[in-house]
Amino acid sequence: MKNQRTRVKICGITNVEMAIQAVENGADAIGLVFYSPSPRAVTPELAVEIISALPAFVTSVGLFVDEKKTVIEDIIQQTNLDLLQFHGSETPDYCADFSFPYIKALSMSHDINIFEQRDSYHHARSILLDTYRPGIPGGTGESFEWDRIPDELAGEIILAGGLTPGNIVQAIKQVRPYAVDVSGGVESAKGIKDSEKIKQFMRGVGNADK
Repeated sequence: MKNQRTRVKICGITNVEMAIQAVENGADAIGLVFYSPSPRAVTPELAVEIISALPAFVTSVGLFVDEKKTVIEDIIQQTNLDLLQFHGSETPDYCADFSFPYIKALSMSHDINIFEQRDSYHHARSILLDTYRPGIPGGTGESFEWDRIPDELAGEIILAGGLTPGNIVQAIKQVRPYAVDVSGGVESAKGIKDSEKIKQFMRGVGNADK
């Protein structure tokens, strides 16, 4: 798949104002975290408010970490999410069992075989690559060695992990991913997005795509 423009998801949105800021600055998708230990977690009720404020063609993504199937099904019904993001140790059969569009996050552990994982989760709309840190399902604020991503897969993947306004140009120029996913890199504090950092990040994405 030839990548014409790097898509952007801004994850960890916790209120309507942040969602609007993300969209106004060009985000293609916003991420809503349904994982209670996270400082960026939202309730289904709050998610409904945020999703209702989104314009057409902006994707709402619900992030889950090894959650019970019934809980996810209830949230899908309550919120009208567009896409699921599985960020734990969910199996391919578990992810596919929802019959709902999803992406699967993979932590870049030293022994991961990205090709095998991509093939295992062949029902996924995309694979997201994130930094590996034992016991932490993403949101580490740390990047990984981007040269570990095979060139022939780069155009299919979503790149995450430690992306900031300061490194996004280098990340896109080096990897050329289908999309990038940012959370902590555009925050002033955990769960609080910074409008100026969002602008700088999106400006960097645009400059890298030129």
